[in-house]
Amino acid sequence: MAGVGPQNTAPASSASTPKPRPDDEKAPTTAAASASASASASVRKDRAGFQLNVHDALTPDQTNEDMYVTQDNKFAFSPGQLSKLLNPKSLDAFYALGGLAGLEKGLRTNRDTGLSVDETTVDGVVAFEDVAPKGTPKYGANGDTLPTPTGEESAASAASGPAPTQRAGAGFSDRKRIFRGNTLPEKKSKTLLQLAWVTYNDKVLILLTVAAVVSLALGLYQTFGVEHEPGSPSVEWVEGVAILIAILIVVVVGTVNDWQMERQFNKLNEKHNDRTVKAVRSGRSVEISVFDINVGDVLHLEAGDMIPVDGIFVSGHGVKCDESSATGESDLLKKVSGDEVFAMLDEVARGGDAPDNIEKLDPFIISGSKVNEGTGTFLVTAVGVNSSYGRIMMAMHTEQDDTPLQKKLNILADGIAKFGGGAALLLFIVLLIKFLAQLPNNHDTPDQKGQTFLRLFITAVTVVVVAVPEGLPLAVTLALAFATTRMMRDNNLVRVLKACETMGNATTVCSDKTGTLTQNKMTVVATTLGKSISFGGTDAPLEEDKNPNPVEITIPNVPVGDFVKGLSSTARNLIVQSNAVNSTAFEGDDDGEKTFIGSKTEVALLTLSRDHLGAGPVQEERSNANIVQVVPFDSSVKYMATVVKLPNGKFRAYVKGASEILLAKCTKVIADPAAEELTAIDITEEDRAMFTQTISSYAGQTLRTIGSSYREFESWPPPELAAEEELTAAIFDQVHQHMTLVAIFGIKDPLRPTVIDAIKDCNRAGVVVRMVTGDNLLTGKAIARECGIYKPEEGGIAMEGPEFRRKSDQELRELVPHLQVLARSSPEDKRILVRTLKDLGETVAVTGDGTNDAPALKMADIGFAMGIAGTEVAKEAAFIILMDDNFASIVKGISWGRAVNDAVKKFLQFQLTVNVTAVVLTFVSAVASDKEESVLNAVQLLWVNLIMDTFAALALATDPPAPSVLDRKPDPKTASLINTRMGKMIIGQAIAQLAITFTLHFGGAKLLGYDMSNEHDEKALKTLVFNTFVWLQIFNELNNRRLDNRLNIFEGITKNYFFIVINCIMVGGQVLIIFVGGEAFKIVRLNGKEWGLSIGLGAISLPWGALIRQFPDRWARAMTPHFTIPIPNCMRRKKHRKPKAGAADVEEAPSSQSDEGLKRGAAAAGDERDVEFEPPLRMLTSLRGKRATMHIRRGFREYAHDKKASAKAKVKATVGGGSKTDVSTGGEVPAAKAG
Repeated sequence: MAGVGPQNTAPASSASTPKPRPDDEKAPTTAAASASASASASVRKDRAGFQLNVHDALTPDQTNEDMYVTQDNKFAFSPGQLSKLLNPKSLDAFYALGGLAGLEKGLRTNRDTGLSVDETTVDGVVAFEDVAPKGTPKYGANGDTLPTPTGEESAASAASGPAPTQRAGAGFSDRKRIFRGNTLPEKKSKTLLQLAWVTYNDKVLILLTVAAVVSLALGLYQTFGVEHEPGSPSVEWVEGVAILIAILIVVVVGTVNDWQMERQFNKLNEKHNDRTVKAVRSGRSVEISVFDINVGDVLHLEAGDMIPVDGIFVSGHGVKCDESSATGESDLLKKVSGDEVFAMLDEVARGGDAPDNIEKLDPFIISGSKVNEGTGTFLVTAVGVNSSYGRIMMAMHTEQDDTPLQKKLNILADGIAKFGGGAALLLFIVLLIKFLAQLPNNHDTPDQKGQTFLRLFITAVTVVVVAVPEGLPLAVTLALAFATTRMMRDNNLVRVLKACETMGNATTVCSDKTGTLTQNKMTVVATTLGKSISFGGTDAPLEEDKNPNPVEITIPNVPVGDFVKGLSSTARNLIVQSNAVNSTAFEGDDDGEKTFIGSKTEVALLTLSRDHLGAGPVQEERSNANIVQVVPFDSSVKYMATVVKLPNGKFRAYVKGASEILLAKCTKVIADPAAEELTAIDITEEDRAMFTQTISSYAGQTLRTIGSSYREFESWPPPELAAEEELTAAIFDQVHQHMTLVAIFGIKDPLRPTVIDAIKDCNRAGVVVRMVTGDNLLTGKAIARECGIYKPEEGGIAMEGPEFRRKSDQELRELVPHLQVLARSSPEDKRILVRTLKDLGETVAVTGDGTNDAPALKMADIGFAMGIAGTEVAKEAAFIILMDDNFASIVKGISWGRAVNDAVKKFLQFQLTVNVTAVVLTFVSAVASDKEESVLNAVQLLWVNLIMDTFAALALATDPPAPSVLDRKPDPKTASLINTRMGKMIIGQAIAQLAITFTLHFGGAKLLGYDMSNEHDEKALKTLVFNTFVWLQIFNELNNRRLDNRLNIFEGITKNYFFIVINCIMVGGQVLIIFVGGEAFKIVRLNGKEWGLSIGLGAISLPWGALIRQFPDRWARAMTPHFTIPIPNCMRRKKHRKPKAGAADVEEAPSSQSDEGLKRGAAAAGDERDVEFEPPLRMLTSLRGKRATMHIRRGFREYAHDKKASAKAKVKATVGGGSKTDVSTGGEVPAAKAG
């Protein structure tokens, strides 16, 4: 919108304000007083760079046109017009609405007495023209024409719910009808049935349902429509019912888990919702519920308050707000009275010159911000869904995309359906040809021929049922449910059940600095007292000292405990009093804990005094001191001062501020801090150089340096200041000389103790950590280097937000892989970073605590909100909530995520081995059989294909993460579920199992001496085949506990009691079936020799699995194109061939320092790096074809040419998982990166 922009808004980048005007300089109380200015206000006035434009100030946005539409509005403004005051802050809109006086009149309220407690409806009507400056268009660029909401805005309005109906006589009914109440429509929680439907809408479950219905229908026909032999059980329908039961279990487990996660999240937020605020009603201050606030209310502001609504500042003393959670602005913003701001704007509108700092005037109170200092009142202009906080909250009510695992399982389901359907169709065609070829010699009745044909069809359908992995959804659900429950113990509250599996494949984490990597607790970590003693501050500086002749610091450095012991009581009292009386911070409660509230620097100094120097309560220290005068902090001179009267009748001025400025004003330094008598000695040139070097050293370690000094006066005010009526820092500067230096303090926000190890774990796991902070670049680089994020020697880049956001898309794509620190960043910068990383194929995790972080949290693949410091908006937008705000908990989340992915892959490897073997076995044996019967009958397949799979899902889905889970890179989004090692294990085990079962089936009679003319021997052989097949699966399940090439398949087995118990149940069940299965399974009991043979042949899976692991992966990859195993991507082999280079970009990752370390570690373990078991890279372009076409800039030919050139440059890079980030470039950084 043209009228609202950086040039005519009050930027939230400075807390400075002009000096208050005298009381007689008041703004006009009505718009009539400024009518003469209307003509000049209607055009732009450009004075000192400031532009005022009321013609565009109230123009509706496309997103809020619905807020302008009201019925029977008795107030001068609609919610839409009031919303133009904020987002962004607009002085144009403030002036166009008549300033504070216009708002007061237009909203039918009183700034002094507030709303009347007796108000129900309001009489009469106040028109917009009665309060706005003359000539101001009511709807901005639309003139006086009411905008008509489009479908999108109408939908947005519907999403926020209709305006509540107010019963006649209810309090503030007209006001609530137009402006609504201060409540947000509750996000409607899904019912259990809705959650169940969402869980059921999964391709694998739908495929299972189709298979189950077909199986059940045919089974019922066979059971009730076909004659059975005497004594033969009618159990053909059981298989279909059992599959339906498996589906029901999956849906119920998933539904209950989703429901529990939602309940936990709602409980977390319940305690934050209802609270009370102080309001002025009928001239009296009263406490009201935050839900009872109305537009037009006058609310009190006090230090520590969380502001619940939007408004305009009326009046107060020293009110400063922390808007970092709402706007991302890190500095405290001083609020200026609305009347004072309007008076200056009115002067500009009349043609006067604008003050230089007019753009910094800030009368706006934003919901979601916090009052840090001062007291005052403000007029409420927006509540509930119309407030800036409410609008963001409503925007969070959206649905999430599928996770990578969901997408891969859907692709796998398609592949399995095609494979199973193809195999079934082929089998049916072969059997049908065989059936038709035998018809001339078939003398059965027509009914018998029909039964034979139906048996052919049932055998073909059996192949489909066998091919479908019934246990896969259950394995995924159980793994996620188990992981989320255990993650809660690790301080990760998972709001979206499947987010933890996505976390396992995160390739990059964009982390906040304050509170996540650091403790969010400014602390004094270094102090130099006089020139006699010091502690801390001995770390190596971030940058090398450029001074060719650095001065040696000779001040003894001792631990903090020895430092305190070396101080006399006089020296302690001097430090305590200077910190306590020369401070505006105060003691208060924060979540029931006693703490200090105020400037973080002052809080750090007071904490040092309390924790180490034995200071009493701050208020007590101040009461004991006879304070004569206070000189407030002034940013122009960078210090503050407090004058106290001493018991001996003299006066002492304590000064605290920027250390280099205070040092320049000092001529003496305290002599001996250990002596009881306070003495000072002159500062020599050598001393001054040493103190300067100390300050530089502290700054080089990114410590905030604060100096403390004092000077004693015989009388106060001294003769130099006797004529001054008001003492400011600028006036005090006349006597700010000949001071005595007390101390230089170094303050910083220390790292969390676990962060450095957590970052190392991330590096080891191939996860790139990037720091995104609002702090300055120097501090950001220092903290990032300290915790191991920033490594410029490996090509890492640190950059500030304003420079970052000016880059083009192409520059960003080249720059972001090397970016490690983004400082002075805005929420938009974070969003751009996340978008670019996702475009590069990364799986992105983002941390955030503020309302302004919500867009980035929503855009990321995994959003982490802070459970302690996070706002409700951030928590609503996030997938996972860190209950302890600790970065180390993210690493635990990565471990559990990988455990989930591993569990799914382990089960998939096991299941596909069973299914491939069973499908081939059924196919071959049915074709070879005279009766078209499979070697395994339907009931036996039911045990193998369903019960075994369900048990295996329970066994393999409950393995906790081993420490070695972080020893490999994450899988990219485009990685197939089946990688090289899984593929060779599936094929290798399937070959062994088929060889053993075919040998027994076709050659068992000759090899083992069975008489096939004897019905018992025939059944015994079939039983031996069935028993051997089951034992092959039991031993293969042990084999599938590992996905890598290491041989110890029993690692950690004693920690998983589920696995042990379930395997005992499986073995017991198989023994029971052989002994008592009888006619139901069409088997007979086996003797000891046959049992030994079955178990012995089954145990071949273990040494055979070890042999497969020794088979080189590169050989397997070379052989891959010759296999036709069900890889989903191969279904799309001939599509989207052109963007070949684009696919290569996604798949190929330049090697980095961490990559090399990983390779060396893998080599040491005899373990090759895991690479996708999939077709050539061109087949993957279908997964990113849409995105590739979206980023064509000049035309497809040029785009393809650029991509091919990029692919050629990377042709030697390793193909596989992990981040695409390269921070190890040894050459020059491209200009765009270095920018």
